[in-house]
Amino acid sequence: MQLTPTERDRLLIFTAAELARARRARGCRLNVPEATALIADTVCEAARDGRRLAEAIEAGRSVLSAADVLPGVADLVTEVSVEAVFEDGTRLAVVADPFGGGRLGERAPGAVLTGPDRGYLPEPVVVLTVRNTATVPVSVTSHFHFFEVNPRLAFDRAAGYGMRLAVPAGSATRFDPGAETTVGLVPIGGARVAIGFAGLVDGPLDAPGAKREALRRAAACGYLGAPDDDREDQA
Repeated sequence: MQLTPTERDRLLIFTAAELARARRARGCRLNVPEATALIADTVCEAARDGRRLAEAIEAGRSVLSAADVLPGVADLVTEVSVEAVFEDGTRLAVVADPFGGGRLGERAPGAVLTGPDRGYLPEPVVVLTVRNTATVPVSVTSHFHFFEVNPRLAFDRAAGYGMRLAVPAGSATRFDPGAETTVGLVPIGGARVAIGFAGLVDGPLDAPGAKREALRRAAACGYLGAPDDDREDQA
């Protein structure tokens, strides 16, 4: 059975969560990996059941209390983030205060406190018009490889290769059904390696032939805006 890196990660979370459930049923208090996996899996399963983002986050927050984990775990795990597949697409779910300790208003050590400008806004390098042809809204988070977003979003896929939204980190852009939205994109930074997402790249973005192969995969899978030949390749 062929699995994408994202699917393998999801199975790893599920397996660790099942181990956590079994140990919790025996009366064991959970460590950091067990607690994190159980919370993340709860969010993913809530999304799979058709629940909304806020409901899935609340399910993840309520699955464990400080009494269910080993001493110190609640102080170490102050936030759990996981990408879950909702009815309107893949969205980043951030479970703050995952053990319901009521510490949301406190300034945890190392916390980043943003000002009224809501964080740094990068200058767009590419501007695209995106049309959502789906019947449901689609949300795209700040650091998702834009080339690999929902296949029902119609735009110039080649222009979105190696790019992400020019929005503050942790935020998202919503694309309403049937509507056109203009977005700015900036290059993905760092080592420029795309692992997971929709599985169209799974490696270095700038490797020879990587863009051509990604475009071929996108076209084969029916992604709107992907050319049906490799003329757009510039890698």
